[in-house]
Amino acid sequence: MAAEALCAAGRPVLICDAMPSPARKFLMAGRSGLNLTKNEPEEMFRAAYGAALPPALDRALAEFGPEAAMAWARGLGQDLFTGSTGRVFPLAWKASPLLRAWLARLTAAGAVLRMRWRWTGWAGAALRFATPQGTWQVQAQATVLALGGASWSRLGSDGTWSARFPPGLTAPFAPSNAGLSVSWSPPMERVFGQAVKAAAWIAGDVVSRGEVVVGARGLEGGGLYALSRPLREGAPLRLDLFPDLTTEALRARLGPAGGRDSLANRLRKRLGLKGVRAALLHEWGRPLPGDLAPLLKALPVRHHGFRPLDEAISTAGGLRFAALTDGLMLHNRAGTFAAGEMLDWDAPTGGYLLTACLATGRLAGIGAAAWIAAAESPRDGARDEENGFSSGSASA
Repeated sequence: MAAEALCAAGRPVLICDAMPSPARKFLMAGRSGLNLTKNEPEEMFRAAYGAALPPALDRALAEFGPEAAMAWARGLGQDLFTGSTGRVFPLAWKASPLLRAWLARLTAAGAVLRMRWRWTGWAGAALRFATPQGTWQVQAQATVLALGGASWSRLGSDGTWSARFPPGLTAPFAPSNAGLSVSWSPPMERVFGQAVKAAAWIAGDVVSRGEVVVGARGLEGGGLYALSRPLREGAPLRLDLFPDLTTEALRARLGPAGGRDSLANRLRKRLGLKGVRAALLHEWGRPLPGDLAPLLKALPVRHHGFRPLDEAISTAGGLRFAALTDGLMLHNRAGTFAAGEMLDWDAPTGGYLLTACLATGRLAGIGAAAWIAAAESPRDGARDEENGFSSGSASA
């Protein structure tokens, strides 16, 4: 996206990718369907990124939100469809057709792509790269860094770049959109692979109705991903097995204990509780209390925290927004911009992650193009508030 913005401004662009083929994490994101964005009102869309939206991210999303993301994909020849939950996908489903069209458009615009060029830091004002031909240095008018987060290292996103920045400019990486580790009792093996449906997962003030799969190593699925922020902050996790019924309604349906029916039969016949949901009640609720209704509404989930960082779909942490202007340029390195998952922001899956990566890439590219233009036509002491830099310092 940054390269596209720079090409549109008539600038020659060199794209350096550390991996043997481009956009590997983008392609991985499309393996189960490339969820480009979420088709919903912009206020709702931006609320998914949290209450305290950094000004630069707010600006990026205001200028490139769901409608713009859909128009961009259609401009690359991709027909789209919107699912029942508002998630937007290419009709082709995968990421590869879009990527091929995108790379072809960038190449036609003059962008040059170099593979296996891994950025290793700066050598004075130049960028240093480890390449198959040895160490190369590149002196650029402007640079956009899009170095990724710290998950899925086999795709090139390992977070090691953070060590090349001064202390304090980066926040520690932490899992986001990640599964939870759970030590199960042996009886749970019979429900491994099953999805928990018609339930609500609660952490702090966030409630998620998404599905969660019970696996041998723990819990995984979209129902947990929306809870990443409160779980990282230490909020306990609760499971509401009957989110559409009140505690009193559950008591009434269960009726008094006694009679010929066992508790398991009462739960199955009167509440329809069976399978994986019943198994979780016995796993986390024993010894079962006499008044079962409150437990059914707030079953404590016993877990050991997030799965390892490298397994997370995305990561929180990274380059702090305080280190950047509202145009995503580094305060301490004029002419260098940053974008994408390397920035310290967090969002659930569902189109929010990818749209924000595209939006920040676009904003950084526009800022880089404006920086070059200002450096070529300096105005002593002038300040371009829109792009967040002082053109008087262009020589830096």
